[in-house]
Amino acid sequence: RFKVKMSRRPSSRYSEMPLRVTDSRMSLVNATPQSKDNVFGKLNIPKPQSSTSERRTSFFGKSAGGQRNSMFGSYGGPEKMKDPRPLHDKAFVQQCIKQLCEFLGDHGFPGTISVKALQSPSTKEFLKIFEFIYSLLDPTFQMPTSKVEEEIPRMLRDLGYLFPLSKSSMYSIGAPHTWPQALGALLWLIDAVKIFNSLRGQDLLFADFSDDFSELEEGVEYNKLFLDYCSKTYNKFMQGADTFEDEDTEYLSHLKRLYNVDEALLESQKEKHRVLIDELERMEKESHTDRLMGQRTEKLKLQTDLQKLQSYRTHMESFKSHLEKKCAGLSEELEATDLQLEGLKQEQARLQHILVNQKFTPADIERINRERNELQQTVSSLSRSLEEAQQLVWNEEIDMLKTIQRAEVRLTEYHKLARMLKLIPQSAENACGHDFEIRTVSDYGPTTATQIRAQIQNPLKNMLLDVEEEFSSLANMKLSLEETVEQVKSNISEKVNDIKQLKEQIRRLDLQLEHDMQEIAHEEEKWAADVDAAESHKKLLEKKVMDGYEEAEEQLKATQQQYHLVLQETKEESRMVANNLTHIYSAAANHLVIVEKLCNDQVKKMDKMSEIINEDQTVLQQLKEMIENFVARANNI
Repeated sequence: RFKVKMSRRPSSRYSEMPLRVTDSRMSLVNATPQSKDNVFGKLNIPKPQSSTSERRTSFFGKSAGGQRNSMFGSYGGPEKMKDPRPLHDKAFVQQCIKQLCEFLGDHGFPGTISVKALQSPSTKEFLKIFEFIYSLLDPTFQMPTSKVEEEIPRMLRDLGYLFPLSKSSMYSIGAPHTWPQALGALLWLIDAVKIFNSLRGQDLLFADFSDDFSELEEGVEYNKLFLDYCSKTYNKFMQGADTFEDEDTEYLSHLKRLYNVDEALLESQKEKHRVLIDELERMEKESHTDRLMGQRTEKLKLQTDLQKLQSYRTHMESFKSHLEKKCAGLSEELEATDLQLEGLKQEQARLQHILVNQKFTPADIERINRERNELQQTVSSLSRSLEEAQQLVWNEEIDMLKTIQRAEVRLTEYHKLARMLKLIPQSAENACGHDFEIRTVSDYGPTTATQIRAQIQNPLKNMLLDVEEEFSSLANMKLSLEETVEQVKSNISEKVNDIKQLKEQIRRLDLQLEHDMQEIAHEEEKWAADVDAAESHKKLLEKKVMDGYEEAEEQLKATQQQYHLVLQETKEESRMVANNLTHIYSAAANHLVIVEKLCNDQVKKMDKMSEIINEDQTVLQQLKEMIENFVARANNI
């Protein structure tokens, strides 16, 4: 059973042309599409009704008088439509060429094609492109071998292409005044291929209906309702109506009854939708800033901070390694100081033991106090000296770090300049096998830095000397080349004068050639007229010869038939005579005289038949000679 699959959501348009009637409400079915430029006729002005005029019959039935023109009514008429596309705009043509090139590349065009080649293609390339695109619509299509300039415009008209493509434009398809029209036809054909591919595989009556609906939508009731609605609205549209509110209301009521629509549920859903819309507007008003942009800005800030932290981390790691080295040196000094302190403690214990066990005199006590005061002053002065030394060391370390940072910056600049000059790495083009790369500054001491400076400066000086020598040689070569260029320019000026003289001669020869070509064309026209006259005379003679030949053939056939009849009668008589002779020889041995008499009679009859046969052969020979004469005359003509 044939089933028409339809949807209850006819919301998409059935044509790509703009709507003639605009409406703020959602229409159940789109109005019949018409062009903005009114290219298919005046749709809004009805024709005056005549008493004798014929009434046009619509697809859905007869419509009343005063009808409007259908968008399909003017197709094929005598008027040639003007292409509204800006085909003479260079930018639009370049855009079309790019679109054509992309389409051919995406669909596997069997050949090399480029935008440059499509600026002015040859007729052969155009035919190949047309055949490839048309084969996407009809895989069995083959390009005709003759009268291509007539067949291609005819095929485009059969497909529904509205704009004329003349026969003469096919002879010079790549010319600037004909290629844009042919390019427009190819783009229209590409759009047809895209529409065909989008609709291929769908067995639906309308393009945007899907298969995911209930069995009720595939039934007869919905199809009948929809076709009845389309019929009524189209008839009113052809009568001049632009709105179909009654039909929309009736169609809605029928659909609601058919699908058992709950009005209360619809109203509740509408109210819920309105509440959600109000909530959405309120939330949009509350958030004045774009959170996504804020988050993106915050992300960029965090990425910048992360890069700064990473650079600071690398700097701190290098500073940490430097401090670890310094800490290791201080640890060694601290161990030596601890050993020295331990020795001083032992000495103090020994002296304390001596002090406790011995008896001092007042002079010794005074001397010890004096020595103690001197030692305390010495310790305080040494402590101040130590603090000053530590402060000086700290300042020197800070200055050293700053110097190292400046050196690293200059080292980075040096490496950047060396890479630009192709001096590093050692295998670079201008390195000449020398290693000009300097490692981290902190890894070298002052003497090593001096050695590296000397190691880099000496090869660089040698390279500078080589470059200066090469520069001087190139300067000499430049002077010689400039002299050569001057000589060549003088030669070119002489050749330009010669070329001007040759161009003047060529122009004269072109004028003479054009004059000769006109004379040759005039003579060719005369020769063509003579050839046409000779062809007509030849056809007339061939017709006469063929008529005589057919008449002779008919006579020959009649004569052959007569000959066969006579030959058959002769054979029959001969057979009868032989039978009779056999019967007579076997039965009448005693009647020899009678048999001889009969034999003589039969012999006489046979002689007569032989004479008849000889006469027939003579007639056939005469007919053959006459036919040979006819054929010889026809060949001579």
